[in-house]
Amino acid sequence: MSARAARPPRPPAVAGAFATAALLAAVTLTAQAPQAAAAAPGDKDVTAVLFEWKFASVAAACTNALGPAGYGYVQVSPPQEHVQGPQWWTSYQPVSYKIAGRLGDRTAFKAMVDTCHAAGVKVVADSVINHMAAGDGTGTGGSSYTKYNYPGVYSGSDLDDCRATITDYQDRANVQNCELVQLADLDTGEDYVRGRIAGYLNDLLSLGVDGFRIDAAKHMPAADLANIKSRLTNPGVYWKQEAIHGAGEAVSPSEYLGTGDVQEFRYARDLKRVFQNENLAYLKNFGEAWGHLPSGQAGVFVDNHDTERVGDTLSYKDGSAYTLANVFMLAWPYGSPDVHSGYEWTDKDAGPPNGGAVNACYADGWKCQHAWREISSMVAFRNAARGQSVTNWWDNGGDQIAFGRGSKAYVALNHEGSALTRTFQTSLAAGDYCDVQSGRTVTVGAGGQFTATLGAGTALALHVNARTCAGTPAGPAGASFAVNATTVPGQNVYVAGDRAELGAWNTAAALKLDPAAYPVWKLDVTLPAGTSFAYKYVRKDAAGNVTWESGANRTATVPASGKVTLTDTWRT
Repeated sequence: MSARAARPPRPPAVAGAFATAALLAAVTLTAQAPQAAAAAPGDKDVTAVLFEWKFASVAAACTNALGPAGYGYVQVSPPQEHVQGPQWWTSYQPVSYKIAGRLGDRTAFKAMVDTCHAAGVKVVADSVINHMAAGDGTGTGGSSYTKYNYPGVYSGSDLDDCRATITDYQDRANVQNCELVQLADLDTGEDYVRGRIAGYLNDLLSLGVDGFRIDAAKHMPAADLANIKSRLTNPGVYWKQEAIHGAGEAVSPSEYLGTGDVQEFRYARDLKRVFQNENLAYLKNFGEAWGHLPSGQAGVFVDNHDTERVGDTLSYKDGSAYTLANVFMLAWPYGSPDVHSGYEWTDKDAGPPNGGAVNACYADGWKCQHAWREISSMVAFRNAARGQSVTNWWDNGGDQIAFGRGSKAYVALNHEGSALTRTFQTSLAAGDYCDVQSGRTVTVGAGGQFTATLGAGTALALHVNARTCAGTPAGPAGASFAVNATTVPGQNVYVAGDRAELGAWNTAAALKLDPAAYPVWKLDVTLPAGTSFAYKYVRKDAAGNVTWESGANRTATVPASGKVTLTDTWRT
């Protein structure tokens, strides 16, 4: 049982207005499966949001990770020309509608779209159409501009008359006509402005884009967005709107449901509260019963790049709680989920490592949440469970829960500090299944039951499309390292080994493991199929001091296909 305060499941109290209306620079969000008016999403509705990834890196991820894992969509950061500067939020200050941002030019963008399509992944473009840049200077594509004057695009008459920052979210006119964090607010009620915005979106459609995530939708009247959408070459295109809920505010997210899908921020906020301060048992009726938007038009997420920076939701810094929240989101049949994939940060303004070039996951600060085994494996789970209702719910009244998705899938989560051993009741057919979380085989009996042990902060997930573990690993062959190792502030855990890919026993070249599931540190490493190797774990502190774990070298062999899964404990 959890030590957290107990109460029966019920819709939670409505949260207050979003703490920082501007959210650092420009509120942004995500995109996922098409809305009812758009093309049917088929059997894949999960979006990987590759925040501030260069287009060439996105293309590689579509081929190597997203397509094989079963992601239906990838969302890319705004492609338009923007102000110069290293901060992430410069991408949300447009200078023109040329595809000439720091993440790649028009050629790179088109190549990315084509490559992702070839991998079976559709592309959603984050679209900044509420405002233009503040200040003056030269954009990333060479365009000169001053605030309220963007030569060849807009002049002062195309901007709203209110030239002051938004101050009152109880005043509709203030929210939709004044300036979001001092950014020049476009008059989207003007025919010329609507035409220019539609022209930009049509240009992206001509390059093969499958949908749009509309940044700061709340700051534009729903009727204006409906008019702009009607001007598109494909008016039924996937259309996802960022409209943040705030209690008592003049503009409600539900106003935008007639145009497309809407991000449900309350979902992510409620997940944080439940995972940190309440009981997972309360999630039994999570979704519309909690006052959330209709499931068919709700975009859901555990975090995005704004909310992780202001602490409004869980983030990669929350360890196994964050990982388990993503597992739950992908298993639970509400909304269309986004998986945020960003980078480590201490400075909230910090831009992407290497200017957005991802040379390797888990290197240079890139978190690659979309590729974490615990998360990526749940994409296929969700695809397999599509259309199935929740069955066989179980909870211990605290932070241990389990549920099925009809006869197609079953998941269990242990968010407590000790192991859970239990015989679980499912509606699965008898036989062997692969626990896609651990890569271990689970045998379901004739009555739908199986017995398993879940370690603290871990999950178990079975589905009908993963009956044997041999075929479940996605991506190249290699090793999946996981070691339980406690550290003190300033320390990190690395793996070193006898192969060049593992640093050839050179601690300076050892590979840093990811502490997202602390105290378990993890890393996937690509190694040739069939390779036998030796390895050990080391701790390094901020001064560079190295401590090897005790004992003999560990050894393992990469299978003929997929990864060898290594679950270790630091040897003192």
